[in-house]
This record gives sequence, C-alpha cells and structure tokens, in this order.
Amino acid sequence: MQPGTPPQVVPFLRTAAAYAWRVLVVGALVYSLFAVLGRFHEIGVAVFLGLVVTALLRPIADLVARWLLPRPLAVALTLLGGIALVLGVLALVGETVADERTTLVREFREGIRRIEDWLERPPFRLNPGALGDVQSRIGQFLSSHRSTVFSQAVSGAHRLVAVLTTLALALFCSVFFIHSGDRQWAWFQEQLPGSIRGRVQIGGRAAWRTFTGYTHGIVLVAAVNAVLVGVALWLLGVPLALPLALLEFLAAFIPLIGSPIALAVAAIVALASKGPLVAGIVVALIVVIGQIEGHLLHPLVMSWAVRLHPLVVAITVIAGSIAAGFVGAVVAVPLVSVVWAVHVALRKDRRATEEEAAAPDGGAPA
Repeated sequence: MQPGTPPQVVPFLRTAAAYAWRVLVVGALVYSLFAVLGRFHEIGVAVFLGLVVTALLRPIADLVARWLLPRPLAVALTLLGGIALVLGVLALVGETVADERTTLVREFREGIRRIEDWLERPPFRLNPGALGDVQSRIGQFLSSHRSTVFSQAVSGAHRLVAVLTTLALALFCSVFFIHSGDRQWAWFQEQLPGSIRGRVQIGGRAAWRTFTGYTHGIVLVAAVNAVLVGVALWLLGVPLALPLALLEFLAAFIPLIGSPIALAVAAIVALASKGPLVAGIVVALIVVIGQIEGHLLHPLVMSWAVRLHPLVVAITVIAGSIAAGFVGAVVAVPLVSVVWAVHVALRKDRRATEEEAAAPDGGAPA
C-alpha cells in the first residue's frame, strides 16, 4: 500500500458493518415500541378489544343498516344487543354459582375427605396429619399476613378500576370503528405520501382480512369447545358445569395451551366433588378435545386466515405471555398473523409489479 492511500476494508467487514448498524437501529425501534406499549398498555388493550368487537359486530351492523335502520341506530342497536348478550351470560353464570353454592361446599368437603383417605392408602401412604397440618399452616400464614392480604385486595380494587376504564375505552373505540371505520382509514391514507399509499392500502386490506378471519375462527373454535365441555361435565354430574364451560370459552383464545389449563381446572373440580374416576374421565376429555381442536377445528376454521406453523404459534404464545402476561398470550398470535399476512401481500404486489415491468411493452396486451 502506497503512502497516503486509505486502508482497504475487507468486503466481508464492510457488509457486516452495514448490516450491524441496521440491526442496531431496528432493535432500538423495537425496544422503544415495546417500552411505549408497556407504558400505555391499557390503551393498546382497549384498541385491540375495540377491533375485536368491530370484527364480530360490524357485519351485523351493516346488515341491519342495509335493511332496517339508519346506520347510527343500527350501530347502537348492535352494540346494545352484544352488551345485553354478554351481561346475560354473566348473570346466568352468577345465578348458577349461587344456586349450587351450598351443594358445592358440601361436595367439596366430602371430596377433600375422600382425597385424604385415598392419599392415606397405598401406594401413597401419606401421613394422616399431613393435610391437616398444611391447612393449619395456611390459616396461620393468612392470619399473620393480614396487612399483606389487605394491601393485595386494595391493589386488586385499583386493577378493577383500570379494567373498567379499559373496557369503557374499548366500547368507545368500537362505536366509531363500526360506524365509520372505513372513512377513518381513508382519511389516514390521505395523510400519507402518494408514493406509498398503494402499498399501505394493500397491506391494510390484508391485515384486516386476516384479523377478522382469525377473530371469527377463534370465536367459533372457543364456542364449540365450550359446548363440548359443558355438555360432557353436565352428563358427568360435575358441579359448576356452566361456569367451567365459560372458562373453557375464554381460555380457548390462548391457542394450544388455554384449553388444557381450563380443563385441568375442571378435572380438579371433578376430583374434589366426584372422585378420581370422574376426574380421570375429565382428563380423557382433555385429550379428546385437544385432538378435535388440533386436527379438526383449527385446520378447517382457521387455516385460511392464519397461515402459521404450529411451532411458530407455540413460540409466539410463550413469548407473548413472557412479555405481557395473559394479555400478551392472547394478542401475540393475531399480531404475528397480521404482520405475516401484510408481508406476504406486499411481496406478491412487488413481484407482480416487477413481472409487469419486465414483460414486453410494459405488460400491455398484444
């Protein structure tokens, strides 16, 4: 190398450095995004719930507005009907729990006694005083930590206020999304530079199609699971069949792991109230419903909307739960599905544009 000549950089190092600073920039943006979402997660959850309500109720509101009422009245009637349905189900569950409370307490006491007798016999041979000692220790812990329990109850009240505020904001968002969501999206596109409006429109259309497809599919899967669980528990005589079916419906919104957890709770209730035989049947029910959900419902209902490998779904659910708990586990799969659908749609559009540009005469028909 002659004096005064700048040093030559190996092409590999130049390429690695170019990628490195880009990765750092992307990592900083992702970290900033999650930091903002973590600080304002109630707003993010409210908007997500508003989109879910819109995906479920907008087709009904469109139908009512087309045939019966003006659009504002159709939106109000649809939302009020949805709220009445949810409150009716919750009231029915509360009434069921209240009616079965006395019987449930008696069955649970008898069930705990049966479990103690079962654990004292072979092959476990548990010390007869072990369970009683555990119960007394729990009572001592609660009595010695009353201030902690009270503070947890107070923080729970604050969380309840936050949940109610989030639900109110979600309802407020869904009103405008259902009434004029398309106009809001059109206004947003008009604020963008003209060079990217077409790609944003394609990506937005793909995102909404995937999100609505996922929402409709997961609600259908959850409803089928809840009906199967409720009927099976009712036939087995397990108490609280309706609340456990509702728990299964809600748990099904967490793919792969939600239903087994809800059915495990049902198995514990069956064990305490009906004994090991019925609990074993409920465990077998976990396997059967898992097979129906994994090999029949998900492939038929959701494959056209969510084109993700089961391994990707599992990793996504776990990552979402680690990042944001229960909310993250629920939101993770639709979020990843939407991002992937937008990527696929934009890639197809880019390929179509390149093929059109490479065709003779710019792709014009001969």
